[in-house]
Amino acid sequence: MTEQELYEPMRVWLDSYLKDKYKKSKIITLDAHSERLDRVLMKYGIVHDVATGIDIQIDVLGIVKDTKGFKLFFIEAKKTSLTLRDLGQLWAYCKLIDPEEAFLMTSADLGSLNKLLNIYKREDLLDFGDGKRIKKMKVAVWSITKNSPEASTMIPKI
Repeated sequence: MTEQELYEPMRVWLDSYLKDKYKKSKIITLDAHSERLDRVLMKYGIVHDVATGIDIQIDVLGIVKDTKGFKLFFIEAKKTSLTLRDLGQLWAYCKLIDPEEAFLMTSADLGSLNKLLNIYKREDLLDFGDGKRIKKMKVAVWSITKNSPEASTMIPKI
């Protein structure tokens, strides 16, 4: 299975996750890997100044819109064992854009992140946010058979 083949099942999962969590809001989920984030957001009437002109491409993007505004959700998909570089890529996107939630998911295994997150308990590596409210990226193994993240591998637990 290629990385791109993971995008649609992950999009479907994110759509369901967001509809369950934000019942009264408009939910948009899409495979956004081939276009810059600022251009994707513009199609939905969203201007995010920090994203403008920056080459950020999110594999799967979720948008929750309501009367108060919008919230963004990111999924970065991998088909290989996870590395600190993979986490660093998503962390940089999160530090710049500050999504509501962000997921790093792989169809392989947690790789070197297993040692950092499960043995050394360095969940602080998942932190991002505006300083007032600390959020954590979520890391998990994607089950190809269940088309959802393996709950037992999710760090931190949701």
